[in-house]
Amino acid sequence: MSNYPAFSDDAINNAIDAVNQHYSGLRAQKPTTISSDDGHVLMLAECIKVSIENGKACLSLPLGIGDVCIPVPLPYDGEVGQACLHMCTTWGIPTGVKVTISVGGVQIVSKSFGKC
Repeated sequence: MSNYPAFSDDAINNAIDAVNQHYSGLRAQKPTTISSDDGHVLMLAECIKVSIENGKACLSLPLGIGDVCIPVPLPYDGEVGQACLHMCTTWGIPTGVKVTISVGGVQIVSKSFGKC
């Protein structure tokens, strides 16, 4: 079991469900409506607190990705920041995640895992 902060399963599932509901509605429409949609959606799941230590923010990610450490600029060492998880989907199927790290409301790094 990881000691790193993790995102809630409910938040992840809610984001994926929201995308699935969107595409369920589109499937019932005319094909011309869908033809202009490439199927890719990036949906915010949740933001959590994360500590920045030794020039990195470590957390646990879903979809079998596991524990990761994302490099951040050293001036932020020792700060408590915010990590936001975005679910990457294609036609409602999860394909990866994007994590953004912010300190004081300013995004300092963004990292994708899987296909985003």
